[in-house]
Amino acid sequence: AVQLVESGGGSVQAGGSLRLSCAAFGSYFPPCMGWFRQAPGKEREGVASINTSWGDGDYADSVKGRFTISRDNAKSTLYLQMNGLKPEDTAIYYCAAHNTYCSDRAWSGAADFRYWGQGTQVTVSS
Repeated sequence: AVQLVESGGGSVQAGGSLRLSCAAFGSYFPPCMGWFRQAPGKEREGVASINTSWGDGDYADSVKGRFTISRDNAKSTLYLQMNGLKPEDTAIYYCAAHNTYCSDRAWSGAADFRYWGQGTQVTVSS
């Protein structure tokens, strides 16, 4: 089993930046990890995903060019650098992982992710 713990959320003004971290605790660093978010009254949506052994991130159109997903395998930690934040980015952000390699657009398939963190709040004011 894998336990995921997010950190780094907070409140910023529009145009600002935040970096979220997700530490993975367990016997291995999961091969596919992603970030999801859920705003009040809205369904959970995928943000980005990455294979932890290789490759660049894969992003939802809504964040492409502003957010960057990355990982530090030595620290078993996943990151989400968020730049150019907008009020519509306000949500609880969740880290998730599953035990097979990411397919294309893995972030669009939340049901495939087995392990989830507790979430961290990101609030962007205008």
